This record gives sequence, structure tokens and C-alpha cells, in this order.
Amino acid sequence: MVIQGILIGLGGSLGAISRYWAGKWFTSRTSSLFPYATLTVNLIGSFFLGYTIGYGLHGPLYSFIGIGYFGAFTTFSTFKLEIIQMDARKNWKLLAVYLFTSYTFGILFALFGMMAGGI
Repeated sequence: MVIQGILIGLGGSLGAISRYWAGKWFTSRTSSLFPYATLTVNLIGSFFLGYTIGYGLHGPLYSFIGIGYFGAFTTFSTFKLEIIQMDARKNWKLLAVYLFTSYTFGILFALFGMMAGGI
């Protein structure tokens, strides 16, 4: 149990750092109000988390990669904050597009990842 916690923490720290750098990369390349960085990392994370499940990864490696790395790489809190900010700015069209693409494609990417992994 302690080892599992350590693996999740190590994977999580690497996932959070990867998320930070991905966000910096996107932010430096676009001035759009659309949150491309969050959407992209969430879709990538959905696909690869689905892949780990489809592949049948379990045990310590799943704790490190699935729970730790991709759990920290994807970002539900930033996603929700961006939704609140769009709502506050009354940017309804952007909000609707963001919600639709995030949920629809997030689920599809997870499914495609599972299928690519073998399910």
C-alpha cells in the first residue's frame, strides 16, 4: 500500500510537470480565448488512460502511469475554472463549444484508447 502511494505520487508529479509544460507551450503559440491547452491535454490523457485500461495494465505500473501520471496530466479543476470564466464573461457560444468538445471527444478518445489497447 505504501509503495502504491509512492508510485502514484511519482507518476503524479511527472504528470503535473508535463501538464505545466504543455500549457506553457500552447499559451506561447496562441492568443485565442479558447482553452486549447486544457482541451488537448485532457483529450490526450483520456486516450492514453483508455489505452492503459484496454491493454490491461494493472498493479504498480497502472498506479504509476494510469492513476499518477495521467491523473495529474489531465485537469478537471482547470476545465471547470475555464467554464466558470466563460460563463462570467457571458461567452455562451465558446462555452457551449468547449463543453461539447470536451465531453464528447473526451469520451470518444477514452473509448478509442481502450480499443487501441485491446478491448
